[in-house]
Amino acid sequence: MKISILLQYALPHRLLSRIVYWATRWTWKPWKNFLINQIVRRYAVDLSEAQTPDPAAFEHFNAFFTRLLKPGARSADPAPDALLCPADGRVSQAGPIRAGRIVQAKGQDYTVAELLASDEDAAAYADGSFITVYLSPRDYHRAHMPLAGRLRSTVHVPGRLFSVAPAPVAAIPRLFARNERLVCHFDSEHGPFVVVMVGAMLVSSVSTVWSGLEIPPYASKVTRRDWADKDLRLERFAEMARFNMGSTVIVLLPASVGAIDTDLRPEQAVRVGQRIGRLA
Repeated sequence: MKISILLQYALPHRLLSRIVYWATRWTWKPWKNFLINQIVRRYAVDLSEAQTPDPAAFEHFNAFFTRLLKPGARSADPAPDALLCPADGRVSQAGPIRAGRIVQAKGQDYTVAELLASDEDAAAYADGSFITVYLSPRDYHRAHMPLAGRLRSTVHVPGRLFSVAPAPVAAIPRLFARNERLVCHFDSEHGPFVVVMVGAMLVSSVSTVWSGLEIPPYASKVTRRDWADKDLRLERFAEMARFNMGSTVIVLLPASVGAIDTDLRPEQAVRVGQRIGRLA
């Protein structure tokens, strides 16, 4: 095993993530401008799409990282039966869920029950389909709804914070089912679906539009929160959550609701709002 992968097991994930959390909110201009300019140059960030195109105008690094886009910079596929991509990034894996198992990388998989931390919740997705989208530092870091839905519950699942870059994903067994994550259960007019916001080392902070900051704090046990009585409805293509720093979004669909396109390939670039599948 490569040293870089061994370090993933040895490093203090949560401590490093806490340090980065505060460092990316420091408003001292020389510091925040240095961080922003490093990312813009290293990853060729396209700020012409941003509502605030001046990198020096952001209050701190996290404000830059979670930047809004200009109106019209992204649009939803107009077909009413199109399932929409939830995030900008690259496809990690996509396709059918076979006997309750999701492909993580070549030779690696994990179960829906592990990901959702519930055998009962997993039953509906045993023969459905999924897409895993990896967000790099250059990407827009807000997640949007793949279809319209009513929030039923969220589940905060404790875990590690392994990096979700391609090399660790290929090498670390069951990585997405081991990392800290927020599982969001929705009901649509077609049936249930799930959007999972997966944390990662240094980039483990998640906020939602319905309750603000969800992670941190980090969990010590699986924590379910019922939202059914709040009647929280989000439209197709609406913003639902953001990564304060980036990570991975996973969408699960039962076969009765629809299917992810089978022609999506690993490392394929995708954008919020493009079609990634069809409703049944």
